[in-house]
Amino acid sequence: MSDFQKNFIDVVFSIKDKAALEDFLTSVTTPKERQTLAQRVEIVKRIDAGEPHHKIANDLHVGVATVTRGSKELSQGHFKAFRDQKSWPSAK
Repeated sequence: MSDFQKNFIDVVFSIKDKAALEDFLTSVTTPKERQTLAQRVEIVKRIDAGEPHHKIANDLHVGVATVTRGSKELSQGHFKAFRDQKSWPSAK
């Protein structure tokens, strides 16, 4: 991971207020980037819940390869913080 990436993680981690985090992410990403990030989280959440890959791909209008990538990330132990909680955060 580059120093730039580490710095980005430090900045995001330092933001404790949801509105401030939303403002920051809106400032540093495009609408398409935010949509893609949200979609990836939704993909992994659904995979973790046991939904079939083809259903996820059809529902979210993404390729099966995109869903498979999310499955690979889970199998490599990523998203551990959410999986250890036994539940994924929901939008409020």
